[in-house]
This record gives sequence, C-alpha cells and structure tokens, in this order.
Amino acid sequence: MGGGKIVAVGASILLVVGVCVGLIVGVSRKNSNDDGYPKLSTSSKAMAAVCGPTDFKEACFNSVNSAANNKSATPKDFIQAAIQSTIHVVEEAIKKTGTVFDTGDPSQKMAMEDCEELLSFAIDELKASHSAVGESALESLGDRKDEILNWLSAVISYQQSCIDGVNPPELRHQMSNAILQNATQLTSNALAIVSSISGIINTFHPPMNKTASSRRLLSLSETGDGNFPEWLSASDRKLLESHDNGELTPDAVVDKDGSGQYKTIAEALDAYPKELKGRYVIYVKAGIYEEYLTVTKDQVNVFMYGDGPRKTIITGHKNNGEGVSTFRTATFSAIGTGFIAKSMGFHNTAGPEGHQAVALRVQSDMSAFYHCRMDGYQDTLYAQTHRQFYHNCIISGTVDFIFGDSATVVQNSLIIVRKPMDNQQNTITAHGRSDKRETTGFVIHNCRIVPEQKLFPLRFKIPTYLGRPWKLFSRTVIMEAELGDFIQPAGWLPWDGTYALDTLYYAEFANRGPGAVTNNRVNWLGYHVITDRNEALQFTAGSFIQGGLWLKDTGTPFLLGLRH
Repeated sequence: MGGGKIVAVGASILLVVGVCVGLIVGVSRKNSNDDGYPKLSTSSKAMAAVCGPTDFKEACFNSVNSAANNKSATPKDFIQAAIQSTIHVVEEAIKKTGTVFDTGDPSQKMAMEDCEELLSFAIDELKASHSAVGESALESLGDRKDEILNWLSAVISYQQSCIDGVNPPELRHQMSNAILQNATQLTSNALAIVSSISGIINTFHPPMNKTASSRRLLSLSETGDGNFPEWLSASDRKLLESHDNGELTPDAVVDKDGSGQYKTIAEALDAYPKELKGRYVIYVKAGIYEEYLTVTKDQVNVFMYGDGPRKTIITGHKNNGEGVSTFRTATFSAIGTGFIAKSMGFHNTAGPEGHQAVALRVQSDMSAFYHCRMDGYQDTLYAQTHRQFYHNCIISGTVDFIFGDSATVVQNSLIIVRKPMDNQQNTITAHGRSDKRETTGFVIHNCRIVPEQKLFPLRFKIPTYLGRPWKLFSRTVIMEAELGDFIQPAGWLPWDGTYALDTLYYAEFANRGPGAVTNNRVNWLGYHVITDRNEALQFTAGSFIQGGLWLKDTGTPFLLGLRH
C-alpha cells in the first residue's frame, strides 16, 4: 500500500514537471540553444515555479499570464497576478449571483443576499492579501505567510458558506459549478502558491540568512511594548493589562435601565468613532439585552465587557426552523478585527426544536473571549473564520454546537453537552475545512467536557461524540482535556458513510477521564492518537493561531504551549 502511494506521488510530480516544461517550451521556443533545448527566461521559470504546487494548473497559467508577458516580472508579480485574477472572478460571481435565484421566493432572496455579503467579505480578504504581497520585499515575504494564508483560508470559507446556504440541491449545484467554480479553483491555487512561497522565492534567490530571518521574526513578536499587536496604542496596552474590569475607563456605558450613556448595545456600537485610533471600550451593565447585534468590519478593536456571563446577557431566538438562514440566526456577530469580549453571556433560546440557531458568530481575526458564556442547542458557536481564542468560557449545546472553518483554540473552558431532541445524537464539533492547505481547525485544549444535569441520567442512552466531518478536510484536535464517561467509545461520528474519513485530521493527545480511553476509537485513516509532544505542540495557541504575536498581556491568563 505504501508503494502505491509513492507511485501516485511520483506520477503527480512527473505530471507537474511535464505541464510546466510544456508551458516553458511554448513560451521560450524562439530562444532555443544550439542543442535544441529552450532557454528558460526568468518569467518562464517563475510561471513554472508559481503554478507547480497548484491543483488547477490550466487555471493558474491563465491567471498569471499578464505577469508572464512582462519580461522583468518577479515571482512576487506572479503571485499578485494570481490573487488579482481571483479578485476579478469573485467580483464576476457576485454580478452573476442574481441570475441564479428567484427573488420572489423569500428563502432564495435571503440566500442570494447572504452570498453577496459573504463574497464581498472574500474580496476584502483577497485585496488584503494582494496588498500584503505588494508591500513586502521579496526576501521578507515569507514572514507574512501565516497572515496571508489566514486571509485566503477565510476566502475559501466564505465561498463554501455561500454554497451551503443555497437550496434546493439543484440550485446549490448551479451556484457551486456555474457561478463559483472558477473562484474556488483560483482561491485554492492562491493558497497553494502562498503555502509554497519559500520554495518559489528560493528558485531565484538563495535562502535568506538565518540570522537576519530570526531577527525579522523577533521583531514581529515584539511589536510595541509587552508583545501587543502593533495596532494597539500605549494606553490600550495599559488598559488590557488590567485584570479588574472596575479599573477600566469605558468609552461607552450601556444600561438598559437608563443609568448609562445608552440603553442599548446597538446605540453604543453606532457611536463607534469613525476616526478611531486605538480601542473602543464598551461596558455593558448587568441585564438581559434582547438585541441582534453585529460588530461590523469597520468597527475594529472593540473591547466589550460586562458584569459577568450570568449577569450581562445578550439573547435572541432566531432559528432555521422558522426559515432563517443559519448565517442570519446569530444573536451576536463579531466581524471587525481584534474584537475582545469579557464577562458576558451570548444566548440563543430557540431550543432544540429550532434546529440551527446560533448564539455567537465570529469571523473577527485575532478575536478573544474571556470568562464568557455561549448557550444554545444546535450550532451554538459559529466560529466562522480567522484566528480565534476562548479562555475560561462555557459553551453549551447539542448538535455540531462548535462549528465553522476558523483556526480556533478553546482553552481552560467548560463544554457542556445538553439534552437534544428525541432520536438526535450529540456532536460537539463540526469543522468545515474544505481545502487541504487551509490553516484552519479546532483545538480543544485543557477543557472539561461534561453533560448537563438534564442529560446526566440519560447520558448512556443518548450517544455523544467529539465531532463529525462537515467538510472533506475537517480538522479537530482534543488535547490535555478531561472527557466524561458519556463520550462514546468510538469517539467520533461519520457525517455521511465514508465521506472524508480518509482526508480529515482528527487527533487526541494526553486526555484524561473515563471518556478519554482510545482503545475502541474509530479506525479511520484520518484519525490519530498523538504520542509525540512535538506533533502536539503545533496545535497549541502559540503555534496554531500565532498567539505569541497577539495574545500576550490581554489581561487574562492563557497558555501558549502544552499543559505538561
């Protein structure tokens, strides 16, 4: 079996080389040496190097053709051309979206609007990636690899979220294959290109001096004082060093009884300063706030804190059972980069009969939640995109109640499994990585997984699993966690037959408790029991979400490495 894999890989390499050489010959045949072999121009080498790692070669060659026609083009120009072509096809997809749906049908109109919004987010991420490549010197471009891969992974997620929200199936197929196929292929290619960026650069330049590279990485991790992200001012750093909410001086105070500046959280968000430099701090006093809220993409660096997750509660009840798209059921949505929430509760009270009903949806990059509570049933926490961190939180639910396609670490938290509807099984996670090069995945680290009181007497009758693969390359790691006795011995549940069982990455490391015994776990090719600490280290907050660059001194304890 191993030999068969080697042959397949070898065949793939030969195919890549053959296609690239064919391309080069076509471009450079007029400039042949006396022996008949073509002279390889710089642009031809770059074209072959850039498209070599991609899965959709022809689409790649077409997308970088503008750079190939420039005799002085560098590998950086080719990378930008690939991303710019992706922007163009996503913009075209938005224009064509309206031709797919019957806007007289409320559900189709909602799906169309969701797609338009999601694809506009995708364009923002692609433009950020394009700019990052343009702003970086070629020799230092590798230092921004994680950041760019994070953005491109989000683009894949937005495209898939659009497709997932379209019904009936034949309409979804049309959206996937007629409208978004070019976009998904080119985005996959862009991921492949950036993933191989060091090799591409080294095709034309010797490897960077290790000392210089180390200095560059050190400067990234020591931005400002106290290892804060560079966008935080000195006053913001002092603010976030405080462990006591009472020491904070908020920019806006919300009290529904009228003692604050605003009676609603929406009013406080609407007052976000347009020319803000630093962080916008909102203090939400104790109370139950029945509001549907979005921290928009323009509202960056919002810090919202309350009087405790059982005292300051934002609640809603929108659900899929009432015809609302999953994307829109969220009680609270955090989009703007750098969102932090502390000592607050986020609820969706639709109940298990409401099916998909999101309490909290997060696509904010470098977002953090401390001492918060997310309560719902199915789809409680939609950890949609980007890098997210949860510490000392409580997350409750039934079916797929932590789901999405983000790179998320849930640490030192309590995960409560609730009593589902009759004939339902509980699944804690459903990760949605659909491209093997996405940098996304869920990590449940040093948490406790327990049944709620209502479920406890029935915990052996209602099967509970750690997760199931929502997408082909679903990735979830449970490590150094305490698992209750109600976790099924198999541990993990298939999504549909053998779908994704060979391509997913599910792993467990150093867990404890009666539910942590792995002797009878699934025997899928994609399932792993990690025994090597070095393998486990890549899923810690410091490595997996680059936490050393942005989590330090945020006012709450956290762990960048392993517990032991």
